[in-house]
Amino acid sequence: MGSVLALSSGPGHQNWPFSTDPSPSRWDNHPAHWDSPPRWERRDGRLPNPGSFHSLHRSCKDVFPQQIEGVKMIINKTLSSFFKVTLSPTLIYIQSDAPALIGEMDSSGSLNAHALLHLSERVRARTVFQTQQSQFVTWQFETEYRGNDFTAAVTVANPDVLRESVILVAHFLQSVSSGLVLGGELVYHRGRAEEGGILTLAGQYSRPNWVATLNAGKGGAHASYYHRANKQIQVGVEFEASTRTQETTTSFGYQMELPEANMVFRGKFLSNVIRCIIGGVLEKRLTPLPATLIMGAFVNHRGDKLQVGLGVHVG
Repeated sequence: MGSVLALSSGPGHQNWPFSTDPSPSRWDNHPAHWDSPPRWERRDGRLPNPGSFHSLHRSCKDVFPQQIEGVKMIINKTLSSFFKVTLSPTLIYIQSDAPALIGEMDSSGSLNAHALLHLSERVRARTVFQTQQSQFVTWQFETEYRGNDFTAAVTVANPDVLRESVILVAHFLQSVSSGLVLGGELVYHRGRAEEGGILTLAGQYSRPNWVATLNAGKGGAHASYYHRANKQIQVGVEFEASTRTQETTTSFGYQMELPEANMVFRGKFLSNVIRCIIGGVLEKRLTPLPATLIMGAFVNHRGDKLQVGLGVHVG
């Protein structure tokens, strides 16, 4: 959470009441170092930093496969220790680490861009821009402060002086114990035609091999459970309910790693009123080549739709 791009369709934001514009499925993801434990985190019995609010459900989300369709080839090229380019027939993806600059452009000219900057050891800033062809869709500015045992963040999105509209999002997470995190999210929207706010409370309890997370508020609820059975098998269960759309969605996913065969398989089952999706993605590392073969298939039984995808990831 914390990204307005994800308020309409990203993880945990199906309850967003002010916008119905779809957002890219991958754009709520951030580089790994953005959510890694800060260097000042002590391991001498003091409470750890809880991390970012938008990453509360990440452990469960990472188990689920991403749907693929058609044929795709992706080439990663590292130009230097700070600069990487990803190319595909319909996509140009550029990433830099100092500061973290991430850009993604498709064949229609639509652009998604992130800029992440560490202002200090505890303060991070992030800027997000999204366009659809030549029109700006989203622009937002986020500042996050990470204390020893808490995280606070404020986001300003789509400010428009002429239309007198703006979206403000505030997040706060506090480590109550070594395994318990509590916090909340306050979203305020102001425009000429409407004005309102939503308060969502959140909690997470984690143990060495499982994590349980719950977000609940006026807009609905989002619960997830992640469990690592062993070194090869991980499972995740997710439940989402929206008071605005009066819909509930239940998802089950699992990940199986086969190190001896250089393979990873991810499966998913999703069910709600209009969809019942079953599918999976198999990733096979083609050693000694620097390439990964990706094969996926998803069936929507209620929509009588089949999606089959094949891809090669080089680099």
